[in-house]
Amino acid sequence: MANETKRKVIPYGRQSISQEDIKAVVNVLRSDWITQGPRIQEFEKALCRYTGAKYAVAVANGTAGLHLACLAAGVGPGDEVITSPMTFLASANCVLYCGGTPVFADIQPDTGNIDPEEIAKKISARTKAVIPVHFAGHPCDLKEIRRMARKHKLVVIEDACHALGAEYQGKKIGACQYSDMTVFSFHPVKSITTGEGGAVLTNNKRMYEKLVLLRNHGMTRDKAKIKKGQGDWYCEMQALGFNYRITDIQCALGIGQLSRLDRFLAKRRQLVQVYQKALADTSHIQRPVELPGGRSAWHIYPVFIHPSSLKPVVFKKLKAAGIRPQVHYMPVYWHPYYYSLGYRKGLCPGAEEFYRAEITVPLYPSLKLREVHYVVRTLKDILEEVR
Repeated sequence: MANETKRKVIPYGRQSISQEDIKAVVNVLRSDWITQGPRIQEFEKALCRYTGAKYAVAVANGTAGLHLACLAAGVGPGDEVITSPMTFLASANCVLYCGGTPVFADIQPDTGNIDPEEIAKKISARTKAVIPVHFAGHPCDLKEIRRMARKHKLVVIEDACHALGAEYQGKKIGACQYSDMTVFSFHPVKSITTGEGGAVLTNNKRMYEKLVLLRNHGMTRDKAKIKKGQGDWYCEMQALGFNYRITDIQCALGIGQLSRLDRFLAKRRQLVQVYQKALADTSHIQRPVELPGGRSAWHIYPVFIHPSSLKPVVFKKLKAAGIRPQVHYMPVYWHPYYYSLGYRKGLCPGAEEFYRAEITVPLYPSLKLREVHYVVRTLKDILEEVR
C-alpha cells in the first residue's frame, strides 16, 4: 500500500465536487439564464443565512471583491490602507487599484495574523482602512482591531478568503460583527468553490448599494434612482464600475457547495486533529495553533521547519515523494513590483521569519486518513535524514 500511495500525487488542496453539483450546473446550462439570473440572488441569500450578514454581493473572484470593498470604503489617491504582508497579493493590490498606498503591519508569530499592536504603530493621518487577513482560516483579533478603527474612524474590511465557516466570539466570520465588510473567495482550494468566484458581505445598506452598482459597470435600472419618465429599456451609468459579475452557472455550484460546507469543515477539523497528534512529538516541526475565542476554518495546514535552513530540502523531498506542498506566503513587499515602489526587506521581521520556516502540507475534505499518515511519515523520515 505504501508504494501505491507514493505513486499517487497528493496536492496541498483541491475541490470536492459531487454528482449533485454537476447536475445543478447542467440544469442551469439547460435553462434560460446562465448569467445575471435567479441563481445569483439565491446564492447571495444563502450566504447571508449561513453567516448572519444582512447583504451579500457575489462577484467574479475574491480579488474583485477586495477591489470593490476598497472602492465602497472610499479608498482613493493619497489614502493609506494597513494590511498584512503574510497574504496573497490581492490583499494589497486592491489598494493600489484604487490609487492608495498599502502599509504593511507585522504579524503574530503563532497564528500568522496581523498584530493589532503593529497596526497601531502604522496608523497615520492618511490611514483610511484596515484589511486584516484571517491567515489559514484562523480569525484575527477583530475586537481589538475594531476598537482601534472606531477611535481613528477607519473602515475595516475582513479578508476572509481563507475563512468561510470560521467563527469568532461565537459568530460566523462574515457576520460583520466587528467589521464593515467581509470578503470571501470561492477558488477551488477554498472552503467551497464556484470555480472562480467571490463575495462581499456587509450590514451597511449604503455600502451594499455601492457594491452592487460597481459590480455591473456602474449601471442601474433601479426606477427609484434613474431619471423619471424613461422607458422600460432605460438604464444609467452612474459611476465608473467594472464587469465583476459572477454567473448563474457558478452560483448553482456554489449553492450546492454551501449546503455541504459544515461537512467539509468537519472533515478538515478531523484531519487537523490527526496531524496535530501525529506531529506532537516531532522535533524540528512547530504546529499551527487555534486560539481561544476563534474557531479556524482550516483552509490550510501550515507547519514550520526549524531550523528554517532545512525548509528548501524538506520541500524538495516532499515533492519527490509524491506530495505537493505549498508555501503561504512570501511577504507581499518582497515581490519585484513592490520593490519597484520602494518597499524593502526588513519591513516586517516577524512575517519574514514566518515565511522562511513555513510549509503547507495537504489538507482537503477528500484527503484520506492513510494519505495523512503517509504525509506525516514521509515528513518525519525526511527530517530524520536531513537533520
